[in-house]
Amino acid sequence: MTNRFYLTAGRPYPLGATFDGEGVNFAVFSQHATKVSLCLFDQDGQESVILDLLERDGHIWHSYISGMQPGQQYGFRVHGPYDPQNGHRFNPHKLLIDPYAKQLTGAPVWDDALYGYTIGSAEGDLSFDKRDSAPFMPRSVVVDPAFTWGAAGGALGHPWNETVIYEAHVKGLTAERRDVPHAGKFLGMASDPILDHLTKLGITAIELLPVQAFVDDRFLVDRGLRNYWGYMSYGFFAPDPRYLSGGDIAEFQQMVARFHSAGIEVLLDVVYNHTAEGDQMGPTMCFKGFDNASYYRLADNRRYYQDDTGCGNSLNMDHPFTLRLVMDSLRYWVQVMRVDGFRFDLASTLARTSGSFNRDAPFLRAVRQDPVLNKVKLIAEPWDVGPGGYQLGAFPAPFSEWNDRYRDQVRRFWRGDSGMMPKLSSRVAGSSVRFDHDGRRATSSVNFLTSHDGFTLMDTVSYHSKHNEANGEDNRDGHDHNFSDNCGVEGPTDDAEVIARRARRRRNLMATLMLSQGTPMILAGDELGNSQDGNNNAYAQDNPIGWVNWKDADADFMAFCQRIIAFRKANPILRQRWFLHSLPRSVDGKPDLFWRRADGQPMTVDDWANPELKFLGMEIRMARGTPAYEPRLGVIYVLFNAGPAQTVMLPDAPDGHVWRRCFDTAQEVSLAAAGAKTAIADSSVAVFDLIEKTKPRPKPVAKTGKAGLE
Repeated sequence: MTNRFYLTAGRPYPLGATFDGEGVNFAVFSQHATKVSLCLFDQDGQESVILDLLERDGHIWHSYISGMQPGQQYGFRVHGPYDPQNGHRFNPHKLLIDPYAKQLTGAPVWDDALYGYTIGSAEGDLSFDKRDSAPFMPRSVVVDPAFTWGAAGGALGHPWNETVIYEAHVKGLTAERRDVPHAGKFLGMASDPILDHLTKLGITAIELLPVQAFVDDRFLVDRGLRNYWGYMSYGFFAPDPRYLSGGDIAEFQQMVARFHSAGIEVLLDVVYNHTAEGDQMGPTMCFKGFDNASYYRLADNRRYYQDDTGCGNSLNMDHPFTLRLVMDSLRYWVQVMRVDGFRFDLASTLARTSGSFNRDAPFLRAVRQDPVLNKVKLIAEPWDVGPGGYQLGAFPAPFSEWNDRYRDQVRRFWRGDSGMMPKLSSRVAGSSVRFDHDGRRATSSVNFLTSHDGFTLMDTVSYHSKHNEANGEDNRDGHDHNFSDNCGVEGPTDDAEVIARRARRRRNLMATLMLSQGTPMILAGDELGNSQDGNNNAYAQDNPIGWVNWKDADADFMAFCQRIIAFRKANPILRQRWFLHSLPRSVDGKPDLFWRRADGQPMTVDDWANPELKFLGMEIRMARGTPAYEPRLGVIYVLFNAGPAQTVMLPDAPDGHVWRRCFDTAQEVSLAAAGAKTAIADSSVAVFDLIEKTKPRPKPVAKTGKAGLE
């Protein structure tokens, strides 16, 4: 060792392993450790050298090693009390990855040696296991994150009101594409065929399911399954090795650069609410071994964990170094990897203070003041499973939020449920009752019909009940309240009438999404008619059930999605930044939002209270608060009809104008002007705008005499 490297004190910052061109600085946090040992490995994964970090500033242990280069594999062994009753689980026999590791050699291989206690012991987690876990743990790798970005490196910064999000799985989107090089990897995601598809569809941002290093749960591996979705992180800086073709993290940066060149932002679904180490019976891989009592929220009996996530533990965001870890990780992905924003899984857990949700919690305050993070897109999943965890609408700006009420109530309206008209009107108008406070924008609601968690759009109209047998849990897992409808037949069918009904229902749902105020999100594959065979919890299905089926793509529905997305983009009225409150506008005295019955008359209190009402007309203009420098003219009239076909009276058109049917889910769009009355088909959506009347062409004048010259 002394022949290769020269050890000096180094610095307590930055945390992690930092290469400076001449050597590597190592710095890690542990408040309660008594000794921290750095373990160096050769390229064959053999532990060759163990060095103690002798310098300690506060709770940061550090040293600098001259001559060390990127590619060096390493890990840590941390000494301290093994005292679970008081929250301490130090065990130097367990190799730990660096909490700030930028690259890992692979994934853990399940073995009893990964646990700090002896499995099978009568003492349970109070026992102490002395087996070495190094043969079963990946190593951290020193990296040089420098990357030549060129023109594609800068943030795109698409405004929220111009954003269309596409939620996708790195492997699932590309696994079935034989024309995609590096299918299932980051490089495959940004291949020409995928970029062409997304740009033609009209996508502006792709939201990737978790790509930070995660584990395949042991119980899944024992069943021959994998953690496909990836919501079991244990490395917050390292891209998961399974998505790298050659092991170089630059592949992720290349993917981002390619997306940016195509005008598409990259958002990451991040899991900071819990880790893969689980509860007191879980493995020791990183945080539990570095400082269990600091990184996790512990119960009154400190042997146990507070679990607001349903995954065994919750990160302790009240602790400054846990908060620092998360903030450093977020800044790293923005500044080094150049992503454009984040979706925070179970964000209510991140906003808990002393266990209770607090909309002014340290994490939310830290993000809002951060000069790097307050410029990117931030999306909260506004719930967890703990007490008071459902917090839709409670997050402060600049956070937007996933709106599950939108998903459920729009599905129920088109399924034909009673009493849904007031709910539909609130959702398509931007859910202002939830989001219009504290200066939040009308884009705060991320509207979605489907996501990775639940039925796909095709399955929403093809299955009444979930079919999760492939998960090996006797169909007990997954949601039981899907608000779905099989349109008469459970699952696949050759019945032409059922197929047509399902196609119309999908068009109605997609049209509603794109005609609603807020920010739309589409699940990858929905535009193709992708099915998961009725599985509404495909978290473990790393196979054709969970992958997007391109072979049987519905070209007609794809074309419909392209048209309705383009229509939304072309009409600022459909994607406003100010909320609509049916108030008169200064520019013309007309209300910005007006609700009508089929006969053209205003909706009454009795109409809203009618549980069987299936028709609603929505007349929309730019919001009352729209400033003069924004376009303020124009009107769009949208008809939602979940009932039988009927004749509809259109609002009076201004002099010299006539209503034009510009979109219809039940028929080919006709650009001919509609009259005062028009027909709308059963179970359909129609959209009208105003155009000037075509003036009759003047008769030609004879070119004789003076009159002819005039």
